[in-house]
Amino acid sequence: MSRDDTPRDGLLGLTYRQLAAVIALINAFVATYLHLWKIGKAGTLACGGSGGCAVVQFSSWSWFLGIDVALIGALGYTAVLLTALWGARESLAEARGPAIALAALVYPAILFTIRLKYAEWFVLRTFCPWCFISTVSITLLGVIVALEWRRVRTLARARAATD
Repeated sequence: MSRDDTPRDGLLGLTYRQLAAVIALINAFVATYLHLWKIGKAGTLACGGSGGCAVVQFSSWSWFLGIDVALIGALGYTAVLLTALWGARESLAEARGPAIALAALVYPAILFTIRLKYAEWFVLRTFCPWCFISTVSITLLGVIVALEWRRVRTLARARAATD
């Protein structure tokens, strides 16, 4: 089979790792925008009519261990992006390492996001569309990482069965 005839696991013609990279890239830009706005380098905050973004951004919940949560998001999504791109290389297509590294980045981020969503909805009683986009994205990344892990495990079992 030529490379073009090889079935690909993934969605929209992308492998799971490539799809993770695209989602992480978009969210790295969003989180960077929010951080730059917070430090006064990005002009106005486009948030819609609710004003929830400003409430969230100026709350004590927008800091974690003295670091802006948006900056943590920008760095975290950049780490996911770089890890997914590293793992998307043809030579690593069947390697477990990238899948493990992605899981190590994404699943703690999901727990962190749950903490933030709790604060946004139940403590601050507001809604931030940008935060919601990040929540949906990290959840999608969690599903993609699970599918990627299943794909890699299936390949390893098939390889072991033929050895």
